[in-house]
Amino acid sequence: MPDWVYEESFGEKRALLIENDQVLAARLYWLGEVTAGSILIARVISRTKGSPLGVCRTAHGHEVNVPDLPKDASEGSDVRLIIHREPMAERGRMKRAQGRFFGEHDPPIPPASVLGKGKLVRHLPAGLWEEVWSFAADAQMPFSSGNLIISVTPALTLIDIDGHGSARELALAAVPAIAQAIRWFDLSGSIGIDFPTMAAKADRKAVDQALAETLADWPHERTSMNGFGFVQIVSRMEMPSLLHRFEYSRASACARYLLRQASMLSGAGDILIICHPAVRQAMPDEWLIELQNLSGRGPDKIRFETKRTLALDAGHAQLVPA
Repeated sequence: MPDWVYEESFGEKRALLIENDQVLAARLYWLGEVTAGSILIARVISRTKGSPLGVCRTAHGHEVNVPDLPKDASEGSDVRLIIHREPMAERGRMKRAQGRFFGEHDPPIPPASVLGKGKLVRHLPAGLWEEVWSFAADAQMPFSSGNLIISVTPALTLIDIDGHGSARELALAAVPAIAQAIRWFDLSGSIGIDFPTMAAKADRKAVDQALAETLADWPHERTSMNGFGFVQIVSRMEMPSLLHRFEYSRASACARYLLRQASMLSGAGDILIICHPAVRQAMPDEWLIELQNLSGRGPDKIRFETKRTLALDAGHAQLVPA
């Protein structure tokens, strides 16, 4: 049976579902955020007159949209909520978390989090997180005859298929990679897949059937392929995908990964971290103290070199003579 394992450092938890040393799925949690499935007390800070709609603020300052406030929940009062979607960054704004009033006898909604049933380890198996992270950073997933190019937009996540072969052959070859991308990158919400256009209805039906079989164990609804090769998938969204993190918080994602790399270096010498200035800026002091503790090196043994010509995800860490 596959098992979830996760590790925690530098403000994030990385979780992998592993079977026979192969990654089946991945999740990425950033600490300090409101977590889907959590039950908490929040204060009503605004309420639409004559409506159950309102906005609440948690003790840590997170704002939550609530559509079903009780009549007696006036502004300034405290209510108990359950979070069913975490905050979502978008270009130029941050969408508030979504929650619902949670009464004393209401059944909780099972959250997406796997950390309660997963196993905490010091380090994930070598190379597995690195592979997932690399594909997510590129927003691509290769397969035998082509490549998936994945774009995150405010409306949906779009999967475009590029490759060679007949339209039917290319589409069918892409289906396993689509399923892998959905699970590796923790995609959810509205997902659009732009398959090659297939004139024959039988060809479109074959791809629909292949998708149905490959995604049978993943909760979702799906349209049949239209005449232009487009399929839409909708699933419950509870948290940002790995691709959302890279699209809207790329410097922070790269900073966490780079510090993790540095913390895993073994041997004598100082640690030299070479990165883009924006990545260096995204490293708070507490993460640098954590790196010192994990590496057993003082602050004078950790050096930085910034280069504006480097891509945000092109930084690296190495040992150099003291």
